[in-house]
Amino acid sequence: MKPQDAARAWAPAVVTVAAVGALLLAAGAPPAALAAYAAYGLLAVLLPGTLVFRALRRRPHTLVEDLTYGAIVGLALELPAWALFSLAGAQRWLWLWPVLVIAPFLAAPRLRRHWRPTYPTAAPRGWSWSVSAVIVGFAWYLSESFLFRNPVLPGDDSQQQYIDLAFQLSLAGEATHSFPLDVPQAAGEPLRYHWFGFAHMAAASLISGVDLPTVFFRLAVPALCALAALAAAVTGWRISARPYAGALAAALMFAIGEFGFENGVRQLFGTQATFIVWGSPSMTYSWVLLLPLIATAAGLLRGPTDGDAPPPFGRGGWALLALLLLASTGAKASSAPVVAGAAAFAVLVCLWRRRPARPAWALFGAAVAAQAFATVVLFNFESHGVVVDPFSGLRPYVEPGAALGWVAVTVAFALNMQLRLAGIAPLLWSRRGRLDPDQAFLAGGALAGPAVYLALGHPGSSNQYFLRAAFAFGVMLSAWGYVELWERSALTRAARWRWAVGAAAVGFALVAAQFLAGPAGSVAPPAHRPLLPLLLWAALLTVVAAVAFLGWRLACGPGPLLRRRLGLAALTLALVAGAPGLPMDAAANRASPNGGAYVNVPMPRTLVDAARHVHRHSRPDDIVATNAHCREIVEGHCDARSFWLSAYAERTVLIEGWAFAPRAVSLGTSPYGPFWDQALFGANEAAFTAPTAQGLTALRDRHGVRWLVVDRQAGRESAALAALADLSYQNGRAAVYRLRE
Repeated sequence: MKPQDAARAWAPAVVTVAAVGALLLAAGAPPAALAAYAAYGLLAVLLPGTLVFRALRRRPHTLVEDLTYGAIVGLALELPAWALFSLAGAQRWLWLWPVLVIAPFLAAPRLRRHWRPTYPTAAPRGWSWSVSAVIVGFAWYLSESFLFRNPVLPGDDSQQQYIDLAFQLSLAGEATHSFPLDVPQAAGEPLRYHWFGFAHMAAASLISGVDLPTVFFRLAVPALCALAALAAAVTGWRISARPYAGALAAALMFAIGEFGFENGVRQLFGTQATFIVWGSPSMTYSWVLLLPLIATAAGLLRGPTDGDAPPPFGRGGWALLALLLLASTGAKASSAPVVAGAAAFAVLVCLWRRRPARPAWALFGAAVAAQAFATVVLFNFESHGVVVDPFSGLRPYVEPGAALGWVAVTVAFALNMQLRLAGIAPLLWSRRGRLDPDQAFLAGGALAGPAVYLALGHPGSSNQYFLRAAFAFGVMLSAWGYVELWERSALTRAARWRWAVGAAAVGFALVAAQFLAGPAGSVAPPAHRPLLPLLLWAALLTVVAAVAFLGWRLACGPGPLLRRRLGLAALTLALVAGAPGLPMDAAANRASPNGGAYVNVPMPRTLVDAARHVHRHSRPDDIVATNAHCREIVEGHCDARSFWLSAYAERTVLIEGWAFAPRAVSLGTSPYGPFWDQALFGANEAAFTAPTAQGLTALRDRHGVRWLVVDRQAGRESAALAALADLSYQNGRAAVYRLRE
């Protein structure tokens, strides 16, 4: 390749890295930390993962596919490596794990060829620039919504933070020194939760040497989002054999928001996907693993290919599938059930069409086995508050006895949450509903998520994560359908450019129109009122589009080609209708103290400073006790969602805020119920209010407590404590005592 051709080929990657890096630096990421994290990603994730992926797949396709899926395989391999080093108590040596992979690829002659493969296909330049635009655009959104709004450490005592972030940071902190993991806020209580994404953050901190809060608040989420967008683009290309279907899938997943997003109620039908990527980084981590899993499963169902289609993975695809399935089980509890539903639908389609169903049955069995592993081993049959409660996500928007209200809420749900999947319709129409097994798998996943969401209920709307998992399936099929319709429309090269510019112009016009209209709606009764702005906006767009299409038809006359182009125009409008979502969310977040999250909690600098003091001066296995348990007191009851100490100390706390502990959730006491062991709770409180030498010795010898952290706003410590323990740190609000040996 000539130097100028190589420069053009690599320009999108260079621009993407430079733009995202500039945003991270603008958000306060230390340059040294950014460089160390990049080195970790290249040497401890990308390199070993790419070598293993090349050994598993049969033939190469493109360099970008090898690197994208290789990085994801590296993340999956990182989990068992972290677990083994943690079991051995050798976390500080975790940086050596890539050597276990790299050494065989250097020593074995049959493996050395994977260092420098040749690729038959190059990524089209337009595809590369399109994916680059998606990644950079989403990084801008993420900066405005999350990075610029949430400092790594609070600057003062007025800082607000989304309530889940400290809990999630505490899980990553627990993973830096424990395996199996305990609930960080209740020492000795097993953690039955999907924690793999936080183990990844812990491993990133341990290997790179970057402070964990910097990894959590600055580096991990943008990196995972960029990798997920790349994975969507590569997966869409591989599944459809059309590069631009992949680019469009990435755009639908990471550039288009929910339709009617800004309507005065920003969390219709559950939290929005745009918020999920940073409010629940485990969801983003699960997407990273789920997307190549979808590609692998679809390839195994399709079988041999010909023409310009990407080569199949071959027998190694089953090993890749098993690795990604196991990693997905603990990444997010919503992944494996949706995969199982997708595989079950593929089985049904194969049986109906009298096609070989053995691969679909094998895939279904693997998904069920993975779910059984998660249910028994990871979650210990904990449901985490999820119950069978049909239509619980829709019921709040329907007044009792209003039959018409159910029609309206169903339409609103489909528009708000599923409009990005409109491209599935022309794909089904062109095949007269006769889907191939791989297409049936995608359609099954797109159906399974909403079906589970509608069947189950959860007090915190966690059932909506099944919808998020289904997006990964649905956008692939929707982008595939759109590109096929585009191809049948027989547009000239010039017309294609005009069409793309026109679609972008429509998107900008929709953004401008919603900005001018401003937020609308109200959460006040009647129940359906939050839906009215969305439905009115949809009706207005439908009328405008109908008039425009009628005028086009009258001007151009009838004909099959015109009908296809009218259909393409209508589908384009449907897919870009959610374009205002990200810009409006970012604009709203600029006025928010913490990025627009729906539950804010104070995160005072004085408390965080005390926690960081414990982190700097304690051993990883030290247990900390505190008198701070409550976010607030509501009618005499403790809202036990206080997580700041375990988060920023990165240490296990004897009893902190227990509301998110699986036991509290299963008992139905979260967040206001009492701690389940009142004798231990009494001993914990006595250490601060009525300390004795005997009581402190019991906490130290029986429970491993070495530190006492006092939040004096929650209650001042007894004056006797200073004579029984050593004061290690204090400020205007907090004090830290060290127990004597």
